Amino acid sequence: MAEITASLVKELRDKTGAGMMDCKKALAENAGDLEQSVDWLRKKGLASAAKKAGRIAAEGLVGAATRGNTGALVEVNSETDFVARNATFQEYVRNVAELALAAGGDVEKLKAAAYPGKAKTVADQATELVATIGENIGVRRTAVLKVGQGVVASYVHAAAAPGLGRIGVLVGLESAGDPARLASLAKQIAMHIAATRPEAVSAEQLDPALVEREKNLLTEQAKESGKPDNVVAKMVEGRIKKFYQDVVLLEQVFVVDNESRVSQVVEKLAKELGTPVKVAGFLRFGLGEGLEKKADDFAAEVASLTR
Repeated sequence: MAEITASLVKELRDKTGAGMMDCKKALAENAGDLEQSVDWLRKKGLASAAKKAGRIAAEGLVGAATRGNTGALVEVNSETDFVARNATFQEYVRNVAELALAAGGDVEKLKAAAYPGKAKTVADQATELVATIGENIGVRRTAVLKVGQGVVASYVHAAAAPGLGRIGVLVGLESAGDPARLASLAKQIAMHIAATRPEAVSAEQLDPALVEREKNLLTEQAKESGKPDNVVAKMVEGRIKKFYQDVVLLEQVFVVDNESRVSQVVEKLAKELGTPVKVAGFLRFGLGEGLEKKADDFAAEVASLTR
């Protein structure tokens, strides 16, 4: 059995919002397995998170750039949030985001790209900034979204400067309609995604393992009611619909008007334009996502990104 450390209890508490003692008991009941402990707490009604909360464990900036039907996101990490306010660092992230449009989502290709105005690569320029700014800096990840016909719009939340912030979102709308109208809605949907953090555009695009895990959890909860199997099946069916409304973009209530489903808003624009409109996809970067490490390990994490 894994040792139930204070740091493990804290991590579970951060993920679920459950009490410290409940988290400790959950870990003890599940041999220290974090994900099983999350499910155990949810079954007991002690946690309601449908997905990981993901505490931010890194600093730096997320940068977004768009050009016609293509958009790119980058995450560039630093050791402290102070550097994110540095104009030189901001210029670097802005340039890297523009270069990312041609990198196709390949971070190694991006690092090897020629940095504008310098006889250096993106990675070499990061090394130079380390000497200038005095902190480790590294390009951690990048992604690109492209549509065949239509627009890709961006939104950056908690912006430190135009196109730079702690959360970056891209939304692609495929349509032959008016680009300006499409771009306006795409940006609104991007703002929605920054707030609601959906898992997929449609239910069909959800990870089957995620759906199966949720169904199993809901079935166990429903069975505790003591009702017949046919009633339990109907209860699960209703609850899985609610789950889709929480994690599927098109099923979510649009935060802009707090009334319509996102799918209804898209359909409305299609009618107004007289041509089909489809949400082709989205990308969302939250600064530090996935870097669930101790603070004293972060400098090594960032340093490794510059190599």
